[in-house]
This record gives sequence, structure tokens and C-alpha cells, in this order.
Amino acid sequence: MGSEGHADGTVGKALDVLDLVAGHGKPVRFSDLLEKSPYPKATLYRFLQTLTHQGMLSHDADRGTYTLGVRLVRLAHAAWAQSSLAPIARPFISDLAAVTGETVHLAQIDQGQVLYVDKRNAAKPVEMFSQAGKVGPAYCTGVGKAMLAFMSEDAIAAAISRQSFHRFTEHTLDTPDKLRAELRAIRTRGYAFDREEHEPGIICCAAPILSRNGRVLGALSVTSTTARSTLAGLEAEAPRIKDCAAQIAAEAESWRFPEQE
Repeated sequence: MGSEGHADGTVGKALDVLDLVAGHGKPVRFSDLLEKSPYPKATLYRFLQTLTHQGMLSHDADRGTYTLGVRLVRLAHAAWAQSSLAPIARPFISDLAAVTGETVHLAQIDQGQVLYVDKRNAAKPVEMFSQAGKVGPAYCTGVGKAMLAFMSEDAIAAAISRQSFHRFTEHTLDTPDKLRAELRAIRTRGYAFDREEHEPGIICCAAPILSRNGRVLGALSVTSTTARSTLAGLEAEAPRIKDCAAQIAAEAESWRFPEQE
């Protein structure tokens, strides 16, 4: 969140307030927003009123709560259709999930974090953190590390500065140096692993989705559990995962997908 001197001015502050409402994940009262807001009561109220009038937020007068508005949903849908890899990648990841029998994730990088844009469940689904629309850490997920490894050095440095390096499990890479060493290994072999680094029992093999000139468009992974697979078993799928990534990249090029770093 910003402060009263937000570098992006009024627009930046308004987006901060939207993030604040979205972060609750459910209808939220003004008093709860005020507790976490960096803005004074009058300023916060003014932004909430403006965002509500513009349809970016919805206010339930009976309950006194705010939720994300229909206009924002419409914009999000347009962004998903125009800038997300999901519509392009859908048939490819569906085929990959069917062939492997495992969960397939599709992700993009956003401000150094992983944004899951689509998911295909395994034949026997397993409960896990990742869901389309969720944001996760890049330093301890297969898709996150696959994307970081193929970014420019400046972009890697910027992304690393945004990582929390919280130790989720005993396997989590919890320092920048450990992560950088892992990224070098990923660049060499061309794919990444999640070795129970984010969630106990969850493992994956992931590959980056790269444009023709090598820029990162996203990543995909085949994910399983230690109860029914092994890292070696998932690594055997690496050629298939990389081929799927290449097909998505080729399709994205033909759609002139906007390259981002």
C-alpha cells in the first residue's frame, strides 16, 4: 500500500483502495478497511464513494459492506481475454492434463509474483493452494522459478527484491543466494521443480513459455503429490511439458500476445 504521498497520485491511491477491498476476499466494512488503510478516514471514505459511483465497487447499505463492483468484473474479463495466456493456452493444457493424468497450471508473472491464470485438475483432483486468479510466491513455486530463470538480470534482481523468502516448508529456498543458484540450474536444464517448497506433499515440474526472442510470456507445470508420484516421475514428463509450452508460445506469437517482463 502507498501513503498520502503516493507517487502515482490519485489514481495510485484509488488502486490501493481497490487492492485493500479485494484483499479481504469477502464483503468488508468501512471500519475494517480503515484499520489497514494508510489514508485518513475522510480520504478513504472519499475514495470509496468515488469508486462506488464509478461501478468499481459495490456498497451494500443494509450491511454496510463493500465488495468489488460489476464494472471491475467486466474489465477483468476483458483483460483476461486480451492479455492473459489462458484463452490461447486452454486446448493445449487440457490435452496435457488428459495425457499426464495430473494437474496442469498456467501462470504469468506480475510484479515479481505468480498469477495463476488457468488450471486443469488431475483425473483425481488434489486440494492445493493454486487456483485461477490467485497470486502466489515466485521463489518457491515451479512456475515462478521457471519464469524467473529466463528473465533478464535486471528483471531477476527486481523480482528477487519483491520476494518475502518466508519458509513455508523445510524445503523452501529462503535466501536470495539459494534462489539464484537454483535459477542458474534451471536455465541449464530448461525446466524447474517444486520440491515441496510451497506446500508439503506437493511437487511439480514446470517449463517457461518463451517468445521467439526468448522473452518470458508465462509458464506451465505438471503438478502431483508425493503420495502418487516422484520428482523423477514428473521429470520424465519434461519433454512433453516443454513441447506444450512451445506450442502455446507459437500460438501466442500468432495472436501477437503482448510481451511483458
